[in-house]
Amino acid sequence: MENTVKSTITIEKLQEENEMLKQEKEALELKVKWFEEQFRLQQHRLFGRSSEKMEMPEQLLLFNEAASEFKPDVQEPTIEEINYKRKKRKGHREEMLKDLPVETIEYTLTEEEQICDCGCKLHVMGKEVRKELKIVPPQVSVVEHVQFVYACRDCDKNDITTTIKTAPMPKPALPGSPASSSTIAHVMTEKFVKGLPLYRQEQDWKRMGIDISRQTMSNWMIQSSDRWLRPLYDRMKEHLLSRDILHADETTLQVIKEPDRAAATNSYMWLYRTGRDGPAIILYDYQTTRASKHPKNFLKEFKGYLQVDAYDGYNGLNEITLVACWAHARRYFSDAIKAMPKIQKDKPTVSEEGLEFCNRLYKIEETLKDVTPEERYKARLEHSRPVLDEFQNWLKYQTPRVIPKSALGKAIQYCRNQWHKLEAFLLDGRLEIDNNLSERTIKQFVIGRKNWLFSNTPKGATSSATIYSIVETAKENGLNPFEYLTYLFNQLPNIDIKDQNAIDLLLPWSVNLPDRCSVPNKTIK
Repeated sequence: MENTVKSTITIEKLQEENEMLKQEKEALELKVKWFEEQFRLQQHRLFGRSSEKMEMPEQLLLFNEAASEFKPDVQEPTIEEINYKRKKRKGHREEMLKDLPVETIEYTLTEEEQICDCGCKLHVMGKEVRKELKIVPPQVSVVEHVQFVYACRDCDKNDITTTIKTAPMPKPALPGSPASSSTIAHVMTEKFVKGLPLYRQEQDWKRMGIDISRQTMSNWMIQSSDRWLRPLYDRMKEHLLSRDILHADETTLQVIKEPDRAAATNSYMWLYRTGRDGPAIILYDYQTTRASKHPKNFLKEFKGYLQVDAYDGYNGLNEITLVACWAHARRYFSDAIKAMPKIQKDKPTVSEEGLEFCNRLYKIEETLKDVTPEERYKARLEHSRPVLDEFQNWLKYQTPRVIPKSALGKAIQYCRNQWHKLEAFLLDGRLEIDNNLSERTIKQFVIGRKNWLFSNTPKGATSSATIYSIVETAKENGLNPFEYLTYLFNQLPNIDIKDQNAIDLLLPWSVNLPDRCSVPNKTIK
């Protein structure tokens, strides 16, 4: 009897140990699967091709661009014009060249060569024209401003109070500096449009025979930005906050000399911009952290819809409805597919089902590109709403059937956590389905940051935010940044910058800007 009891206890103990070992084994298997998923995702990020459209980073293309883009079978559109017997249709090349200044070089025969073998004089029967693009590198010259002062000789002779008149002369952007409006605009354009850091610009100046240090150029930019561009920025912000639909995003920025912070500490460049409604306004805002107080402060006068990613720093904004990004949701399911073992990729999977729901919504959006906001609103309710309802039910069904920490589990959990924000794009036909608009815009800053790496001081970072805002808004409104900045630095020192009406005439979407500020051919990006 005693042996039987001991035997029963031993069996129960072994069963308990066996159950514990099973649970430990399952937990370890889950960890192994998670690590395998992470490894496959990392391998794909490093060496694989994205399922979404992906371009090679600009810096990777720097040395192999000519080879990668070389296509010997592609014929160049002809720009030859023959004006006898036949006419050639104007193609894309002719359309592109039509607004450019033309320098004509004519090739004719001498008087002696125009004599025929029979002795008669030859006549012009036609001509052949070859057109080429000619590049004129930057040239530096000195502009000497001479202001004449006038006086009356008779008054001076007769000891009468002499009338002295001085010819009016426009004020410079930076008094006491040799930098003209075009010089300042050139330095800003090279850095903030072309991503050329100041030390490389310093080398360019030396090659032109001019010794201008990067410190001098930095001073030009900061002073010009603070004095002249900031009032424009502040007015643009007023216009931005008066809208009822905005997009927002943020990215890191390293500022070396921030008070009480290590040089390697990340700061942030926040982006706020308008959507598809009205002229484009793009504003960057430098801040030391990613804290929620920054968007709350920047957007305190804004009321309406804000399209963002899933960062919770945007939560709790007063009188603002957050609209989430379906591109992020789709990316989670795409990553879940990439994380799968090869053996599973040939079979239909749950991850692919989730991705297909996202793709169905995007296919609907493709058909609504050119319709009115009212038509888009109605079409979304009719076509997108049923897909969302089906997708929501699918998410609820799959939740208990997937591993929460797996790539698929994260994709499903992301959608469920963000659901009310994800379906908010149905509320207004002017809203986008995703936040790609702001992501594409902030990419311009990210590309520039790769070239100049960091800002030296908070003052420099604020200046960069201001200049980027003016430049990117100018580009989105069809302006040539160099010509526009040159015009601003000519005009702003000579107006009352506290006069909002005067500032409004200079905004990037103003119809009062001269034609030279606009890009001649809007097809050129």
